[in-house]
Amino acid sequence: MSRLAPHRLTARQVAAHKDGDLADGGNLWLVARGNSRIWTIRYTSPTNSKRREMSLGSAYDIGLAEARTLATDARRLVNQRIDPLEQRRTEDSARKQEAGLSFRAVADRYIESQTPGWRDPRAASIWSASLEQNVYGFFGDKPVAMVDTSDVESVLKPIWTEKTETATRIRGRIERILDYARAQGWRSGENPARWRGHLSAILAPPSKVAKVEHHAAIDRKDIARVMAALATSGGIAAKSVRFACLTAARSGEVRSATWGEIDLGAKVWTVPAHRMKTGKEHRVPLSDGAVAILQEVRPLRDERHGDLVFPGQRAGKPLSDVALSKALHIAAGTKDVTVHGLRSTFRDWAAEETDYPREVAEMALAHAISNKVEAAYRRGDLFEKRREMMGAWAESMTRQK
Repeated sequence: MSRLAPHRLTARQVAAHKDGDLADGGNLWLVARGNSRIWTIRYTSPTNSKRREMSLGSAYDIGLAEARTLATDARRLVNQRIDPLEQRRTEDSARKQEAGLSFRAVADRYIESQTPGWRDPRAASIWSASLEQNVYGFFGDKPVAMVDTSDVESVLKPIWTEKTETATRIRGRIERILDYARAQGWRSGENPARWRGHLSAILAPPSKVAKVEHHAAIDRKDIARVMAALATSGGIAAKSVRFACLTAARSGEVRSATWGEIDLGAKVWTVPAHRMKTGKEHRVPLSDGAVAILQEVRPLRDERHGDLVFPGQRAGKPLSDVALSKALHIAAGTKDVTVHGLRSTFRDWAAEETDYPREVAEMALAHAISNKVEAAYRRGDLFEKRREMMGAWAESMTRQK
């Protein structure tokens, strides 16, 4: 073995070196033994003062410039009193543990990473509950790298026909989690939960087997009676249901409404983009009836309830879906109706009892425009036309059918 004086090597010297230890300086060495040519870094361990030699990789794969960069990184660790070899062993151990991560563990990591970007604050708990109820019992503890098509089928086949919408959501969640695992390097190959070109050949199309269930709606001829019953109850939940009906808004948009979004003078409620299903800000014209409800709940605006327009019983928390549903069921005299169904009641009224154009009603409902051409040309929000329509809708509530 020849030990040469430390100096900066040239690429030609590296290529010509056949046997022995060749120094590049800075404790970087090229070690050649027969057909083997390895870059190594030699140093004194800052943790136990022992002399160490750590391989940086084969010279057939790593060029001189990259070897110098790796050596610099190793020296930096030593200067920070970290042993590069011990650091590598720790990282290798962590990688081996992650390679055996269960589907459940990866799902938890995926949910945690995505939660900041989800508009619905309940999304994380909904995902976790859905996976716990429908997936983990089948392969939650199986290494994510080993999850295959038969695992996904075992979850989906029993519910694909009877609970198609639920099964479709679960399939999508599994697919996203497995895509995440692949991106992290914890599994490889095709995603066994993908639909196109894979599960589409195994399961019937959702549209062919799904039993479409519409949100139960109050008949437009009965809505005035139900609104009158809500008005007599006086509870905060009943008031929020009345407000939802008069604005044709979604339950979540109403329950999370804040006074900062309300302009009583202009009679406008501006729902911010992050709380809209479409992801776009939505201006809602407030009829006199809607403004009257806001005046009724205005005294509740205090330090305990915060800025919420319709606060729940717990300080700083909005009303629950259950509270609104209960108030509506009592007023309607049946449980076979939903708060979301009030939007359908409004849509039926607009179509059957008025001459307002379809796009005005759709804009009032803040529906996404599926037709890209129509979406490109519809630049305004038809606000004044919607104000007129919502006024007529409120007025219809005062007439018993």
